[in-house]
Amino acid sequence: MYRPAFARQARLFSTSVRVRKSAIDTAKDAVKNVDKTVSQTLVKGIETGATQAAKETVGINASKAEGSASEMKGQAQGKASEMSGDASGKASELTGQAKGKAQEMAGKAQGKVEEMKGKMS
Repeated sequence: MYRPAFARQARLFSTSVRVRKSAIDTAKDAVKNVDKTVSQTLVKGIETGATQAAKETVGINASKAEGSASEMKGQAQGKASEMSGDASGKASELTGQAKGKAQEMAGKAQGKVEEMKGKMS
């Protein structure tokens, strides 16, 4: 009738993954492994073919690339000078507007000064 307290065992708590795999899980793993092997083989074949094709076309395209580079350089210089001209025009326009506004404000201030002188006299 007397049960000692230490005789009861507590349940152990574990977060380990289930050790047993079902047949479906095993089949999925096998398919993944086959797919991975086939993909790696295909990638190697593609890389080999692409490398060979690139080596063949590099000789042909080197002169074309050089011509295109000089053409692009010319276009870039033309666009840069165009943009520079546009920026210069816009800057002078804004400068003119600022000067006009400053003169307008100076005129208004002078008018207020004259008005105040007239009221004090």
